[in-house]
Amino acid sequence: MTDVPSPAEFWEARYADTERVWSGRVNRVVADVAGPLAPGRSLDLGCGEGGDVLWLAARGWEATGVDLSPTAVSRARAAADAAGLGESARFESADLAAWEDEDRYDLVTASFLQSWPVEIPREDILRRATGLVAPGGLILVVAHAGPPSWADPESVRSHPFPAPAEDLRALSLDRSSWQVLACETRERAATAPDGASGTLADGVVLARRVR
Repeated sequence: MTDVPSPAEFWEARYADTERVWSGRVNRVVADVAGPLAPGRSLDLGCGEGGDVLWLAARGWEATGVDLSPTAVSRARAAADAAGLGESARFESADLAAWEDEDRYDLVTASFLQSWPVEIPREDILRRATGLVAPGGLILVVAHAGPPSWADPESVRSHPFPAPAEDLRALSLDRSSWQVLACETRERAATAPDGASGTLADGVVLARRVR
């Protein structure tokens, strides 16, 4: 029987085995949501190599990112220092399944917080994330709502792709305290590994804590 790695082992190996995993560019939905906002305090859950955190910090946010992989966090810190953002971009390596924080944030994001083939307690992480949002603040969940248009259906058959309505239910929002601003799927153009044009579907849930 093959031993199944823990999420921490899997993701650390994923980052450690390659020079870079992600592009370093901000996620489009994060930019669309945060761009018009006055800077405040932000928290990115599952920040990876820190692209969203660095983008926010460069625009005046006091930005924090948390990720399971020490290698990813080390790269994020190095990128922050190289960009002169070490004072405004903070990173922490921690397991979100158990991580707790007493601070409250104006913007809490979880972008593509999905883990294949090892599972994480994603719904529980999202539900607890609502407690980190300050009154008047926002929570933004962006998810892969479906496979890439070029994917072999068999290769993704076991991958869960939550619909926005599922993520909204996972947040378990008290509607007397929260206003749902978006719960939708957005399609965007993308380039397949072979260079062909394709599309990706992003599930987007955005809510504001009103009190």
